[in-house]
Amino acid sequence: MHLSTVEAILEYQVRTPSHFRFLLEAAHWPTQRIVSEQLSVWPPVELRTFEDRTSGNRHVRLDAAPGSLLVRYKADVEVHALPVDDSLQEVPVSQVPDAVLPYLLPSRYCESDVLSAFSRAKFGHMPPGIGRVRAVADWVRHGLAYRAGSTGSTTTARQALEQGAGVCRDFAHVGIALCRALNIPARLVAGYVFFDEPPQDFHAIFEAWLYGRWVLFDPTRMAPVERLVRVG
Repeated sequence: MHLSTVEAILEYQVRTPSHFRFLLEAAHWPTQRIVSEQLSVWPPVELRTFEDRTSGNRHVRLDAAPGSLLVRYKADVEVHALPVDDSLQEVPVSQVPDAVLPYLLPSRYCESDVLSAFSRAKFGHMPPGIGRVRAVADWVRHGLAYRAGSTGSTTTARQALEQGAGVCRDFAHVGIALCRALNIPARLVAGYVFFDEPPQDFHAIFEAWLYGRWVLFDPTRMAPVERLVRVG
């Protein structure tokens, strides 16, 4: 078990009346427990909250008038890492649960259909299982250079591969696309994590569906996944 204190402060200058939706709070997830938390907004406005029961993602919505807007979130969260069995196997497509099936499909940021031939040429010969997913994550780590500011919010996995550089979000997107091309369900996970020392920062990694459970992988190798405070 690891106890983390995480905090985020967001400051805006709102030009016109605007509606915001935030995904900022620690998720309700089996491997973490929220010990305490506080969310504040200034100036005070009515908050609407809802939770995705499948993912545990917690959303906050609000209407903001023109002017300054300050959103602050702080929480103490216990993270309980599950042991990872090195013998975890991939699940045949026919046995993938209905709720997990969408994470096999190509998406806007993870063009697994376009990268299918590339992925199979690199990893198709490897024995199925957690070792193959680790090989994907290792390849992404060495195949891309971590370069802050090299990509934007619309950069896709294919574009990151073409330019050979990106940030944690791009590393995760490439890993997801390559896994999906191998018929391994995969999805992005974002959260708070400490790197060498406080303060924490936002970080993106990915998780793959192996033998009935989600397993985390960080292709950047920048942070211990077992200490990630999951947001979404």
